[in-house]
Amino acid sequence: MPGEDDWITLTDQDLRAVTAYAADCADAVLAIFEADSPDDPRPRDAIEAAREFADGGRRGKRLRDTAWAAMRAAKDVGPAAHHAAMAAMAAAGAAYLHPLAKATQVKHVLGSAAHAALATELASGGAPDLGPAHLALAAQRVQPDVVDVLLRYPDAPGGGGRVGELIRLLDVVLRARAS
Repeated sequence: MPGEDDWITLTDQDLRAVTAYAADCADAVLAIFEADSPDDPRPRDAIEAAREFADGGRRGKRLRDTAWAAMRAAKDVGPAAHHAAMAAMAAAGAAYLHPLAKATQVKHVLGSAAHAALATELASGGAPDLGPAHLALAAQRVQPDVVDVLLRYPDAPGGGGRVGELIRLLDVVLRARAS
């Protein structure tokens, strides 16, 4: 396992795989945001920008701008829609995963899935079993190349509230499956 000060290798293909996975996770809960704010395209735009990058597009201004816009969209909506928008923000931001082997980078790999899981929980009235159930589906969708990238980083860090708990849960499941 890498140490916190180690640099890891990340190829464009690695970044595209992680971003594609994050976009899939965010897309799964986009309807939660759109039910709350049907006229706000910002989270959808972030997911589309993430998909464009994953499909071979440039990593540049559009990704950054749509990620920031999705984060702003998360501010004026209900709790479930907030996390659906944050999942979209995390999808666009996944393209900027850093090659420094710090545990905090795991949130860039799994953050979209965790926010999507929490959006699902909150949309159901806060049923805590729905987040892990949603993550089980997210774990089924993950491609081996995404798990390969995840394994280059230390285990997910503590903290981060419920999103952090969900990130750690998915991290443990994916690492156990890889062993």
